[in-house]
Amino acid sequence: MNFYMTTGTYDYMKKMRDKHPQETMVVMQGENTTMMMHETKGKTIFQTPRRYEIVDGTGDLTEKGFFVLNNIPVTEEGRPIFEHRFKNRAGAIENEPGYIAFRVLRPLDSDTYIVLTEWESPVFYEKWKESQAFAQAHSEKPDSGAQRPNIFSGVSHISTYRAKPEED
Repeated sequence: MNFYMTTGTYDYMKKMRDKHPQETMVVMQGENTTMMMHETKGKTIFQTPRRYEIVDGTGDLTEKGFFVLNNIPVTEEGRPIFEHRFKNRAGAIENEPGYIAFRVLRPLDSDTYIVLTEWESPVFYEKWKESQAFAQAHSEKPDSGAQRPNIFSGVSHISTYRAKPEED
């Protein structure tokens, strides 16, 4: 499955989405930008998208939630290790209150993976971060004492967006 992102004005993004109602597209508002995501088996309608492949995912993206994008730069050599960790995760997030959807996105044009989660509201995301399941999902697994390779090529950062409600 392919995943694309682009930025622009809210009105333009909404018109583009409305013109293609059969496509899975979500328009959302960040602190200083509007972004649209397009999830599809085919090609995107975006002219200059950020391009990804979905490595793992659950739930259906909606246009009514709170989105958290954890941007994680990963070395070329670290990609298989990073993806293996997510493919073998416990899946506890799916049982959290307020959870809507989850995607691990492999970059096609950069080194930065995105771990995207969608929540009903920021309150549920904050509760998830304080949960036992979060602590377990983000704990280091004990190893045999061998030094683990550094698979990260930079510092990760989080960006958040809200789905903009429809005007009546």
